Amino acid sequence: MRQLSFRRSNGILYLMLLPAVILTFIFSYLPIGGLVMAFQEYQPWLGFDHSPWVGLDQFRMIFQFPDAVQVIWNTIVIAGLKIISGLIVPFIFALLLNEVRVNAFKRTIQTLVYLPHFLSWVILGGILVDILSPSGGLFNRLLEALGMQPVFFLGNGNWFRVTVVISDIWKEFGFSTIVYLAALAGINPSLYEAAETDGANRWQQTLFITVPSLVPMAIVLGTLSLGNILNAGFDQIFNLYSPLVYTKGDIIDTYVYRMGIQSGQLSFGTAFGLFKSLVSTVLIVISYRLAYKYGNYKIF
Repeated sequence: MRQLSFRRSNGILYLMLLPAVILTFIFSYLPIGGLVMAFQEYQPWLGFDHSPWVGLDQFRMIFQFPDAVQVIWNTIVIAGLKIISGLIVPFIFALLLNEVRVNAFKRTIQTLVYLPHFLSWVILGGILVDILSPSGGLFNRLLEALGMQPVFFLGNGNWFRVTVVISDIWKEFGFSTIVYLAALAGINPSLYEAAETDGANRWQQTLFITVPSLVPMAIVLGTLSLGNILNAGFDQIFNLYSPLVYTKGDIIDTYVYRMGIQSGQLSFGTAFGLFKSLVSTVLIVISYRLAYKYGNYKIF
């Protein structure tokens, strides 16, 4: 009776959840049925029922295509650089921002670095293409003014990777900084008072109190990031890359898009996407286990 009364009293709340549940079912669960294409030589005019079954042939092709192997390597390199820089830069910035004593200035800086997180890569991609253009771009004009040769940042594979990582840091480090600032707010002030009484200066307090207090959070964020090692950022890459940088900048998601949608190889694209999802699932499980073991972090 108590459970029935609870459900009746919260019926409006359940109804508010209904649209989200319906949308999730339509866009996240119904498409799962399309994964059968990964085991078929799917032909749209034959449908799922009459397309020939090929078993694991599509998955074998992933490792037989030189382009596919290169794409996996590109994804790991770009995602790995993003994860490492995404841990180090916010960590250092949070330490520096924590030393600012003028609250108004501190909040202003925090807001400014946080704003790019809300801009889509469609907008930022257009801005970066204009700024980094080898002919007339603002950045290359500055290089020419300093007597240096223009650099084709979005047309050279090595420079493309650097550009992708740096622009991702600029966009996201403000959001990640908030996590560390929240951890800093939870440090017991008496620790600093005791250290100051013992004669510790600000540098020593930061080194022996602040940094050790942030390390558990950094471990949690680092281990949870392992699940994203195959997610190098489709939106960003898609809006910045071109055929000139496919060898160094093409990632799994953009490759699946080109092979599945543009080239019409729906079965191969589905198999590659499913392969990525399975590997990512295993990595997510491992990362949560590590986060629980070393950072005492758990969801349930």
